Amino acid sequence: ADCRYTCHQECRSLIQLDCRRPGQCQSQLSPESTLLPARAQNAAQTVEEEKPEPPTIQEIKQKIEKYNAKVTNCLLMKLSDDGTYTGFIKVHLKLRRPVTVPAGIRPQSIYDALKEVNLAEMTDKRTSFYLPLDAIKQLHISSTTTVSEVIQGLLKKFMVVDNPQKFALFKEMRKDGQVLFQKLPLTEYPLYLRLLAGPDTDVLSFVLKENETGEVEWDAFSIPELQNFLMILDKEEKDKIQQVHRKYERFKQRLQQTLKEARGKPG
Repeated sequence: ADCRYTCHQECRSLIQLDCRRPGQCQSQLSPESTLLPARAQNAAQTVEEEKPEPPTIQEIKQKIEKYNAKVTNCLLMKLSDDGTYTGFIKVHLKLRRPVTVPAGIRPQSIYDALKEVNLAEMTDKRTSFYLPLDAIKQLHISSTTTVSEVIQGLLKKFMVVDNPQKFALFKEMRKDGQVLFQKLPLTEYPLYLRLLAGPDTDVLSFVLKENETGEVEWDAFSIPELQNFLMILDKEEKDKIQQVHRKYERFKQRLQQTLKEARGKPG
């Protein structure tokens, strides 16, 4: 009644008011004066549950026509009679750690691609190497292709045998001179995001990076893979230690040089 404090019913037991007149305030505390109605309590939940209606075929057709009108490289989107559509996306590979690939495997031929031959299954030998930083791979996908399938497709093209859970697909956006990254859920449809954003990669682009959000299920990896992770982490730790040592060694040398030059000078 005095401080006009309002809370949800489920939060009432957690409230501790620092009242100036606790006696009067507690005596006047009542459910009617302190609790929000049930509809207000669930307002936020209701908003989250409301999802936009999927676009109609006519709306998709209009968006595709608008998209294709801006395309300058002949990589057009095509609409099918059932409402699905196909198109191209470019994915930047920004992997800081090495990937595992089969050792001694010949390059994939057109015959292998047509017959869907998995060269990675032809040998048990493995080796690791770094993919070129910021390499770009172009994929032709459907509107029903999910983020999970895009990641698996990229790994297959580069014959990477690492668990797909090690990687995540991000969308990169530029706003007010800043570069923003947002991790995409595995069930998201990248081609639909490309359609909404238009063909300009400065507005939206896709990036494959390591999955470092703590969502990796380490039980799914084999012992050699886990040992490889430890070796990589150990190397990164040693490199970081050396960087710190070099940094403060240079600072120490500059400080000693400054003290040497200051000797004998007044003040």
